[in-house]
Amino acid sequence: MSNPDELLVAISAAVESERSNQMALTVVVGGAVITGRLAPEAVWRERVAEVLKDSDRLGPFSDVFARGPRRGGAGHGEPPTHLHFHLARILQGSLGIPETGGMYRVAIKDVSAWTVGDLSYSDQ
Repeated sequence: MSNPDELLVAISAAVESERSNQMALTVVVGGAVITGRLAPEAVWRERVAEVLKDSDRLGPFSDVFARGPRRGGAGHGEPPTHLHFHLARILQGSLGIPETGGMYRVAIKDVSAWTVGDLSYSDQ
């Protein structure tokens, strides 16, 4: 979408303000279907930094994520520009890649379709 969907921006802003990671969402970006749960950007960055820090080869990159955004962004009174997924999978046929879920950052303006819910999510 050339103009970000206002409802999707509002959902992302609510996730940021509530500091919740329970909002399940499925989006289509560039033809790929990504399904998972949204996390606030700060929580997402912290988790990615933790994973990278434990890697011998990727450890030096953990600081990039730990520093947080330089300017603007949802934490500074501006509307969110990205969705931050955790426990997310790219759906390919009947497979979800990776099986255990990954950490994805998606530009809201690039989302062409979306629906509430993780395709494997159940409240029951």
